[in-house]
Amino acid sequence: MARAFHWLLPHPYLTLLLAVVWVILQNDVSAGMVVFGIILGIIIPRGTSIWWPDTPKGFRLSKMFSYSIMVLWDILVANVQVAWIVLTVPNSKLKPAWIVVPLDLRKPEAITILAGTITLTPGTVSADLSDAGHSLLVHVLHTDDPDAVRDEIKTRYELRLKEIFS
Repeated sequence: MARAFHWLLPHPYLTLLLAVVWVILQNDVSAGMVVFGIILGIIIPRGTSIWWPDTPKGFRLSKMFSYSIMVLWDILVANVQVAWIVLTVPNSKLKPAWIVVPLDLRKPEAITILAGTITLTPGTVSADLSDAGHSLLVHVLHTDDPDAVRDEIKTRYELRLKEIFS
């Protein structure tokens, strides 16, 4: 029974997420849209499951939820900060920086979420991952202390992702 369930829904959280996103994007909560969203939520993960060799083990969904809320808040705050920088700091006084962030994370899913988080947050962009996957190159729009930015990324995001994927 469990094997049949896994065959039908190889990634049940993704199935649920895709169905919900479909209904939200359609802006129509009707039985037809919900059913079609569920159908898409089943077909897409099954069709892409060959590229997902392993389901992440030890993933903590509750911690991921709180992480997502924190990231959304950080995105809102960073939007205001970047707008302030753009409006008040002349180009000649901008202090952009390239920062190398050494990674303690080893799971590719966790590294991908970290890089995505950095890129989604206005004012920072993940530019490159080292060949061995042990460091991330990040560009910052404006900073007086690149080391503080690196430390904030490690403590605010990476540490939480280690807890989520432990």
